[in-house]
Order: sequence, then structure tokens, then C-alpha cells
Amino acid sequence: MTTTAAALLALLVGSLIGAGIAVVIFLSLRARDRAQAHSSRAVPDGIREVLHGMEDPAAIVDASSTVLAASSAAAPYGIVEAAALGSDDLRRVARKARDAASVTAETLRLMRGAPPAESRLVTVRATRVSPRLTLIVLRDITERERVEQMRRDFVANTSHELKTPVGAVSLLAEAIESAADDPEQVRVFASRLTAEAQRLASLTSRIMNLSRLQASDELSEMRDVAVDEVLTSAIESSMIQAAASGVEIVRGGDRELFVRGDAQVLSEALSNLIVNAVAYSPHGSKVGVGVKRVDDVVEVAVTDRGIGIPEADQQRIFERFYRTDQARSRRTGGTGLGLSIVKHAVQRHGGEVRLWSRPGRGSTFTIRLPLVDAPLDAGMGKRKKKKKKDKMKAPLNGEIR
Repeated sequence: MTTTAAALLALLVGSLIGAGIAVVIFLSLRARDRAQAHSSRAVPDGIREVLHGMEDPAAIVDASSTVLAASSAAAPYGIVEAAALGSDDLRRVARKARDAASVTAETLRLMRGAPPAESRLVTVRATRVSPRLTLIVLRDITERERVEQMRRDFVANTSHELKTPVGAVSLLAEAIESAADDPEQVRVFASRLTAEAQRLASLTSRIMNLSRLQASDELSEMRDVAVDEVLTSAIESSMIQAAASGVEIVRGGDRELFVRGDAQVLSEALSNLIVNAVAYSPHGSKVGVGVKRVDDVVEVAVTDRGIGIPEADQQRIFERFYRTDQARSRRTGGTGLGLSIVKHAVQRHGGEVRLWSRPGRGSTFTIRLPLVDAPLDAGMGKRKKKKKKDKMKAPLNGEIR
């Protein structure tokens, strides 16, 4: 082999050896970077700042479910930096997303706050950001689900409630037609037909009133209203039926107090409470209506000595169409919307309704509304303070709890 050929061969061999070494070095560095990325617990740049700016609860957790970074909204769920995830379900979702290397989404019930805080329905979305890090984002859907459930219940219940009187009207009309030759039977059926028509009209009216109260529009007739005026209207509207039930209404407490609101809406709300109290009171008993000022709040309490409300029903008593006694409801013709109207009417006025009840001892519904100063013209006219309680026999129009 010539000297030149030998030199070229040596150069070629050296180049191949050098390239091989370079490839080995490149592969080694790449493997090291992968190993470092796989074992790194460092939060990528910018993610911590993004988390701190999020309104939803969110966190970055490592393979041991330790929180490395979290948004401030995550704290009520027990998700805080440098601490482990407290929920087994959250740890499971994070592990599932990390192992599958894909987005994992589930709906869970998690505690927000320390016991006895209520559980919240949340959607959990977990995404793997690196082999060891997982991003978890929570979204509270409790209120959305509650509103959706209320909508479904409202549609279902309304359809059911409307079918009853509509079906009765149809059957009674057929009965009248078949008894055309019997004037006595026609009168009986016509009377029942009228009652069903009134029940249908009452139900339709109450549904419309409840829908109006739940609408986002402001009440149109807002003014400074005398509580005495509202109470007088509510009691007088219940007089005929309550007298027929043999129930006496006793009105007492403070006078000349004022609230800001719609007099008609407040009067209907109080009338519903009085109607309920009479409906659940035995013949010859009394229903008390008392007014009291507590700091900057006016409290109007309606008390009966009737059958009371079981504790299990007290949480649902203000729901639409909910009745504690279906048989009594059928007898009195109640729609099951009275207390729901009361609740929403009072809430629209910035107040609340409280309930105390014991089975066999009776119930007390208390409306609490913000007190306002008496208008300048409140002292005009003839006002005489009564030292003794007003007593009047009053009935109700069949509305029940």
C-alpha cells in the first residue's frame, strides 16, 4: 500500500471513530435529559403564575400526589402547596391521567371547608404535564346542577298538577252530558266542575306569581310600606275561609314599623302563612300574628298550635309542590306553591324566612325584613294606638304546606 493510500485510510477510520463517539455522546445526553425530565419535580416556568391568576381551583401535583403549586381558590378544598392531596378520589384521578398520558375527567363530590361544611359537586379534569407532574383543575357545578334539577322538577310537577284538574274537568263535563235528564245530578256535577275550574285557575295564577318572583327583573311597585297595612290586608283576605274553620286570629306586637317593598307581594306572602296556619289548626284554636323590631330588622311571626312539621320535612317545606300531607292537600285544594312563593317573595325584599316546628305542638314561620325609617307623611292622618290585641275570626283559601 502506498503512503498516500495508507494516510487516507487512517483518516477515514479516524472520522468513523469520531462520528461514532459523537453519536454515543448525543444519545447519552439525550438519555440523561429524559431521565432528568422523568425525575424532575420542578414546576415549569410560568405555570405557577398562571395558577395564581385562576379563579377555579387548580393545582400541579407530583407522582406522590404532593401539591407543588396551587391557585388560591383550591384552598377551601384542602389543596394547599407542600401538602398531599387529601381526597382519595383526587389522587386516583391524578394517577389515572399520569399513567394513561391523556386527559382524564370525572365528576366527584368533594368537601369544601371543614366539617360540617356541605359537599360540593365538582368536575375534575386532570392532564399530564410531564412524566412526574399532573395538572388538576376543579369546577364547582353544584348550583348549576341544583338549578337544572329544579327546572326538571318544576316541569314535571307542573305537568302533573295541571293534569289533575284538567282531567277532572273533562270527566265532569262528560258526566253532565250523560246526566242531562237528571237536573239534580247536573247541579252536583256542575258544582264540582266549578270547584275544579277554580283550583285550576288558582294553580295557574300561583305558577305565574312564582315565575314573576323568580325573574331577574326588579319589583315594580317598591315603596316604603307600613307593616300594619300589609298585615291588615293579609288577615282580611283570609277572613271568610278561616271563620268557616272556626279559627281565631290574634294580632299583636309592635306598631308603626316600615319596610321597603311591594305591598301586594308582601301581603300575599303573609296571607299564605296565615292560610297555612289556619289549615293546620284544629277547630276552635287560635293563630297568632306578631310583629317585633329586633335592631334594624322587622320580624313578623305567624304561629299555630296545629299538627306541626316533622323534622325530615322541614328542609324541603319551601320547595315547589312539596306537601307534608297529600290527603289534606286534596281536601283543602292546596297547590303546594304557597310556601315557595313566601320564600321567594321575602328573598326579593332582602329578607329571610325562618321555621320552628315540633310535631304535635305547632309551627312558627317568621319573616325577617330590613327596617326602614318612617316616611315623612307617616304621622299625618288619624292614628290611634290600640293597647289591646286585635281579634278577628278569619279563614283561609285552602292553601297548605
